[in-house]
Amino acid sequence: MDADSIRAAYRRYARFYDPVFGNLLASGRHAAVKWINRRGGLRVLEVGVGTGISLSDYRKDNRVVGIDLSSEMLRVAQDRVDRERLENVDGLLEMDAGKLAFADGSFDLVVAMYVMTVVPDPQGTMNELERVCRPGGDILIVNHFAADKPGIRRSVENWMAPFSKKLGWRPDFTLDTLMSGSRLKVEELQTVPPFGLFSLLHCRREAATPA
Repeated sequence: MDADSIRAAYRRYARFYDPVFGNLLASGRHAAVKWINRRGGLRVLEVGVGTGISLSDYRKDNRVVGIDLSSEMLRVAQDRVDRERLENVDGLLEMDAGKLAFADGSFDLVVAMYVMTVVPDPQGTMNELERVCRPGGDILIVNHFAADKPGIRRSVENWMAPFSKKLGWRPDFTLDTLMSGSRLKVEELQTVPPFGLFSLLHCRREAATPA
């Protein structure tokens, strides 16, 4: 999928994303934010912030920056921030996840929910997430990963794959594809509802070596 296809898909989704997808994808969002909220005082980057549906759930002592490729989705997110007076949200920026305009090590934690099946270059995006995360920091990914064994689910995913541009995501996307060439350490992978179709992946950036 290319950037124009992604923008077109989420231009269609922006007005009804929350009522249609909000409940369907809520379990993964809640699991990720609950994990993040175990600690305070963090500088958090949410990649693919979309309509900002998760922003009100963060601890108020965590500072959050959100980015998204879709200006239409970001307008909805900004309205939410203003309406709910979310003062811990430091910014909402239109930005390509594969070309993050942040300095190395800018964030304590980077989270990307339902993003990796959408971006044109998942491996390059993972490299960017690693780059802007501080050494020893955490990266959380919520995503659908294709079944790793033959069966009905894998057959359905393969059947849906040619419609990726219309859907706005890739049904046949695998965990191995995402982690190919990555230096990140996988700490945990757990499935989340509904039906175990989505997973919460926790990776950690290697801590800096003492001089």
